[in-house]
Amino acid sequence: MKLLVVGSMALDTIETPFGKEEGILGGSASFFSLAANMFTEVGIVAVVGNDFPEAHLNLFRSKNIELEGVTKVEGETFKWEGRYGYDLGDPDTLGTYLNVFENFDPVIPESYRDTDYVFLANIDPELQLSVLKQVREPKLVACDTMNYWIDNKPEELKEVLKHVDVLLINDSETRALAEEPRITRAARAVLDMGPKVLIVKRGEYGALMFSDDGIFWAPSYPLEEVIDPTGAGDTFAGGFMGYIAGHGITEPSGFKTAVVYGSVIASFTVENFSVRRLSSLKDEEIETRFSEFLRLSKLD
Repeated sequence: MKLLVVGSMALDTIETPFGKEEGILGGSASFFSLAANMFTEVGIVAVVGNDFPEAHLNLFRSKNIELEGVTKVEGETFKWEGRYGYDLGDPDTLGTYLNVFENFDPVIPESYRDTDYVFLANIDPELQLSVLKQVREPKLVACDTMNYWIDNKPEELKEVLKHVDVLLINDSETRALAEEPRITRAARAVLDMGPKVLIVKRGEYGALMFSDDGIFWAPSYPLEEVIDPTGAGDTFAGGFMGYIAGHGITEPSGFKTAVVYGSVIASFTVENFSVRRLSSLKDEEIETRFSEFLRLSKLD
């Protein structure tokens, strides 16, 4: 196995102007692994309750995603309920129910500990540090975080960043972490905290990558139909890390193509609820849209 993700598997209830779906598959590790799986072998470390449908686990098995690190315990699975308006921007959170995820204590299986590429999804920085102590000399570590951890566990998060090669966060999180309103200055401040690369996810405005090599921008794909943006950021991370792990890339100079592939995979995710579009995605669809992405910024 080349790529490990530690994060959440969830059951979501999502409402958008295009419909409402209850109890559908969600969670950072779910979206990430199905995206990364398009490029490389991937394994999950997560916890679910005994209400988690076997059909969801069978979906991962059908994609040869490793589930040895997924623990099923007594209780209910992590659940999130959200509602989007017509702008499909930040949703209104109607309910967050941690359930068994509240006591998540990731234990990395022995067979995973020599994994070359590690992604720490959006979980408590103390848990991220715990994972880093369990893996043995990975070639590259990337992580995600959120404003809650930036505000409530800043010192623990900064300790994580000392051991991370790539940080993937959004615009507001970058500014909050750096305590700087201007994005380029904020990016430099974040890089000074330890990561070699910062990728700022900007939703419909694409993604910015900052490193010592400079700034790289990848646009978002101009879709005609967006149904559900849930999981787009996790999918971007999965496509990005999957491409890197699948091609054995370790240096920022090789990350630009991975950023574009991350944007490509994320553009498919939003075309349907949950992971439905990811679960049916074909290699030829990815390559066709990748070529279309390149044409967006090409000068004649």
